[in-house]
Amino acid sequence: MTVLRYGGSAVLVEVDDVLGFQAACEADPPDGVVELVPAARTLLVQFDPARTDAAAISRSLAEMSLVDRKVTEAGSVVLPVRYDGEDLTDVAKATGCSVEEVVRRHSSGSYVAAFCGFAPGFAYLTGLDPVLHLPRRSTPRTRVPAGAVAIAGEYTAVYPHPSPGGWQLLGHTDVTVWDVERPQPNLLSPGTRVRFEVIR
Repeated sequence: MTVLRYGGSAVLVEVDDVLGFQAACEADPPDGVVELVPAARTLLVQFDPARTDAAAISRSLAEMSLVDRKVTEAGSVVLPVRYDGEDLTDVAKATGCSVEEVVRRHSSGSYVAAFCGFAPGFAYLTGLDPVLHLPRRSTPRTRVPAGAVAIAGEYTAVYPHPSPGGWQLLGHTDVTVWDVERPQPNLLSPGTRVRFEVIR
């Protein structure tokens, strides 16, 4: 674990198990912590400079025990997917798999929403089969429809609303993953376990 200063009211923690470390911080937060923001390999720890400082926060984080940590699960979601994405055939060619094998590998994965970014409700899901780890498209699309199920690098995701995007499109779901009318707008908040179910 590495702790770096991040301005006057935050530190950035570089750690392998971001969700686990976040859970430990939430279970026993250092004095003065006001917000935790997870990312792929880091956890931003924001604090109130009127109550503490970066040195004190860094010491508390370094002494934090991770032995008994347990990631607080945000529940589980099953997303029905029609695998009809524009890039499905290209993904099959790039991986050396048949289209059916790509669908099987993607839909049999057990995913966890690690963090959100890019756009409200855009959850980066870990657990993608390594065979399907592919780079983003060389030319991004100007518009990807809401509900598009896609992969890029080690992640899979569902586009929460229409937006530009460069991920490889495998299919789509009709489930709305971001809805400001809901008490909890984000269906795939960090910690949520996700499974994709094939619609034939």
